[in-house]
Amino acid sequence: MGRLGALLIVSTLPSNTPPSQPSKPLAGSASASTSGGQIRVLVCDDSAFMRKAISQLIASDPQLVVIDTARNGQEAVEKAKKLSPDVITLDIEMPIMNGHQALTAIKRECRDLPEGPPAVLVCSSLTSAGSHDALQALREGAADIIAKDASFFSTNMEAMREDLIRKIKAIGGSRARRAGPRPAIGSTLARPMNALAAAHQAANLAAAAAMDLRPISLTGRRIDLIAIGSSTGGPPILETILSNLPPALPCPIVIAQHMPASFTKAMSERLDGMSAISVVHGEHGMPLHPGTAYVIPGGRHGRVRAIGPGPIRLEVSDDPKSAPFKPSVNELLASAARQSGKHCLGIVLTGIGDDGKVGGQELRTCGGTLLAQDPGTSVVYGMPKAAADVGGISMTPEQIAQSISTLVPAGLRAAG
Repeated sequence: MGRLGALLIVSTLPSNTPPSQPSKPLAGSASASTSGGQIRVLVCDDSAFMRKAISQLIASDPQLVVIDTARNGQEAVEKAKKLSPDVITLDIEMPIMNGHQALTAIKRECRDLPEGPPAVLVCSSLTSAGSHDALQALREGAADIIAKDASFFSTNMEAMREDLIRKIKAIGGSRARRAGPRPAIGSTLARPMNALAAAHQAANLAAAAAMDLRPISLTGRRIDLIAIGSSTGGPPILETILSNLPPALPCPIVIAQHMPASFTKAMSERLDGMSAISVVHGEHGMPLHPGTAYVIPGGRHGRVRAIGPGPIRLEVSDDPKSAPFKPSVNELLASAARQSGKHCLGIVLTGIGDDGKVGGQELRTCGGTLLAQDPGTSVVYGMPKAAADVGGISMTPEQIAQSISTLVPAGLRAAG
């Protein structure tokens, strides 16, 4: 899968570097006993070119180390059990055992490792089939997706490297939180927790201890718009929320999910098929209607705006080009605050960084309500923490759905 993209990557790397041997760590990498605080990565792909390319991109950051590679899902499962990596980059289309089968086996057979099963970053093509495969992998337990596309690799190598490294650090750092209590130091499988994982664990435990998680009632409140921002680990959470909403929702929902456009299109189709409300892939100028969720196309920004006396419309554009994430949650929440003020409900879900903090602050200043996903259910407690820091109310995805549902009268809710 993605062989053309792999060839284009390798053409930019030194030609005198021999392909890595899948049976042992790459040159310059560290073993399980010597990697210290680095995040340890296992690279799995059936293409030798892709294994080499991804490994070299990862190795360009001193906080990351590639401990080994695997040629198929079966090798990945075996090496995951033996080496206990923090992160596995996993292709989907492979011989012997494909990525879906490997992911299921890794989650099952590595659950008793000292730090729990490795976090998995799925490598997917930008085709329609690849996008649906990637979303399926997220439902099966993968933490995030990285795109493998020929044109993207050939023209945006540095962006690809930054995205890959950022996601590995985020999901690798969250592994300790997901694993629960660690074994005694004397355990034969125990090893030092990487520095990012230790920092994530301490921050999440402190945040969770201070929270009294519960849904809120919006009964009798006028809410004209719901704006949701999401990133790493977000699609399954969006499924949980939207699939639990009644069809008679009195306002539209606009969703900004950090993903390429082919992935957001597949996600909107999936959400529409499992939800009582309608879910569409948004287009520029599209009017926003109650009882419908609009997914902003990936790779572009989405804002809400009313022109004249007509309905609020979705505005899709490439500006601002300087924003690190497209679509920007800050842009969406800020526009929602300006448009609907105190009649807006903003929600920030799992994700890397603090996208949504500035927009969330603007929404709060206008009198709007801001919700944030709790640390216990977040794959990465970055964006929701930033939202909580500016006054967002923390709750689980199920509680978020319960809170939104209170906008619908009880009789209509039961009928839905």
